[in-house]
Amino acid sequence: MTKPTESSRPYEAERRVNVLRQRRRDAIHRGGAAEKVQHPKGKLTARERVDRLLDPGSFHEIDLFAVHRTSNFGMAERRIPGDGVVTGWGTIDSRRVFVFSHDASVFGGSLGEVFAEKVGKVMDMAMRSGCPIIGINDSGGARIQEGVVSLAGYADIFHRNVALSGVVPQLSLIAGPCTGGAVYSPAITDFVFMVRRIGYMFITGPDVVRVTTGETVTAETLGGVDVHNQRSGVAHFDANTEDEAFVQVRTLLGFLPSSNADQPPCGPRDDDPLRADEALQDIIPANPNHPYDMCDLVHRIVDDGNFFEVMPFFAQNIIVGFARLDGHPVGVIGNQPRILAGALNIDASVKAARFVRFCDAFNIPLVTFVDVPGFLPGTEQEYGGIIRHGAKLLYAYSEATVPKLTVITRKAYGGAYDVMCSKHIGADFNFAWPSAEIAVMGPQGAAGIIFKREIAQAKNPAARTEELVTTYREQFANPYHAAERGYVDDVIEPKHTRMVLIEALRVCSEKRVDRPCRKHGNIPL
Repeated sequence: MTKPTESSRPYEAERRVNVLRQRRRDAIHRGGAAEKVQHPKGKLTARERVDRLLDPGSFHEIDLFAVHRTSNFGMAERRIPGDGVVTGWGTIDSRRVFVFSHDASVFGGSLGEVFAEKVGKVMDMAMRSGCPIIGINDSGGARIQEGVVSLAGYADIFHRNVALSGVVPQLSLIAGPCTGGAVYSPAITDFVFMVRRIGYMFITGPDVVRVTTGETVTAETLGGVDVHNQRSGVAHFDANTEDEAFVQVRTLLGFLPSSNADQPPCGPRDDDPLRADEALQDIIPANPNHPYDMCDLVHRIVDDGNFFEVMPFFAQNIIVGFARLDGHPVGVIGNQPRILAGALNIDASVKAARFVRFCDAFNIPLVTFVDVPGFLPGTEQEYGGIIRHGAKLLYAYSEATVPKLTVITRKAYGGAYDVMCSKHIGADFNFAWPSAEIAVMGPQGAAGIIFKREIAQAKNPAARTEELVTTYREQFANPYHAAERGYVDDVIEPKHTRMVLIEALRVCSEKRVDRPCRKHGNIPL
C-alpha cells in the first residue's frame, strides 16, 4: 500500500470527513424506520412527501443532525437526529418555497423544543426571503415528555404564523392526525389541504369526547375530510391521495406571488382577450326564479375556461376561486343561484370575506359576479349573527385596495347589492347585463308593499298584482336606473364580458389607494 505523501494528506483528511458525514447522513435517512411505520398505513414518509411536492432534486435539508435536549422519562437514550420533523427549502415550478414535514416515525411526529425550533427557523427564513411556507402535518401533538416546553414551542409557531400572515403565503397539508394545539397553526394559515382517510383535525380526539360528553364518534366523523370541507369550513381542499394534494398545492401556488411585495405571476396568454361567447347571451333563464350555474358562466369568461375553485363543498351558495384574465391571476367571487338562490348567509359571508382579504393581501385583483336576492331570512340566521357575519364581507370589500371589478348578471337586491362589491364600497368598475335587476327588493315583494291598498281594492287582485309587478320591473328592476346615477358604469352584452373585464383590469393595473394612518381596523369578528 502506498504511503500518503505530505501533499496528499489534506485531501485524505477531507475524504475521511466527507465519508463520515455521508455515513451519518445515510444513517439518519434510515433512522426511525420511516417506511415501516408509514407505508403500512398507506402514508408516505416525511422525506418522500417533500420530494414529491417539490421540483425533483431541488430540496435542501437543514438541521438534519438536530436532536432533543430532554432526559426525562428515558428520553436520554432516545436521541434520534432530526427530532421528528424534516425542514428545508426547494422549488416548485422553479420558484423557491420553504417546507417542513412532520416525521410520524419519530416519537409519533410529536412536537418538542427542538422540533419547534426547526420549524420556527424555516418560517423565519421564509419571512426574510419573501417566499411561501408549506407545512405537511402528521403529528400526535405535543410531546408529553417535554411538558410545558412543548406547549411553548407550539405558541412560538403560532406567533410566527400571525407575523407571516399577509406577508408570504402559508399553506398547510393535513396528511395525518392533527390534534390539540397542533390544529391552530393550520387554522391560521391561508389554505388547508386534507387527504382523505389519513388526514384528521380535532381539538380533542374520539376517546376524550366519549369520556367527557358520552358521544361515540370515529376520527373520520369527528374531524375527517368531509367534516372540515363541508361542515366546519376549516379546510379548503380535499384530496383522495397525497399525490393529488401535492398537485393541488402546486396549482394554487401558480396563481400566487411569493410575497406581498410581489405581483402575481402572469401565465400563458394564448386565449384571445377579445373572444366573445355567444352562449352567455342565453345563460340567464327567462324565468327570474329559475337557477343556472354561476361556475359555468365563470368558465366561459376566464382564460381557457380554467377556474380553480376554493372551498367547493362549503357554503355552496357562493363560489370563490382563482382564474386568469389575459394571463393575469384574479380572485373570483360569485353568488351561486343553484344553491339557496344565491342568497348570502353566515357561512357564505365568512367564506367570501376571508377569500377577499387574502386576495387583497397578495395583490390579486377581485372579479365579482352578482346574482343575489338578499340575505337568507330566518331565526337560525338571526340568532347565529348574520348581521355581524354579513358585515365581515362588507368590511372585506371596503378594505380591499386591489382592482375591484363587478358584474351584475341578474338580481342585486337590498343590502346584499351593497355588500357584493357595489360602487358605493369602492368597486373600480361596475358592469351590468341587460338582465340585471337592481332594487331594494324583488318586484313581487315591492309591488305588494307599494301598491298594497290598490291591490286590496281591485276586483281581481291577482291580475292587478301581476300588472303592477310588471310595471315595477320595467321602471326599477333593471340596470338602467342605477346606470343613470353612475352606480353602474356600463350595461354590456353578456358575450362581451371577457373583453370588458380585461380592458378594465388594464386600466386599473397601476391603481393606488391612500388610507388613513392606523394600527389596524377592527373587523367585526
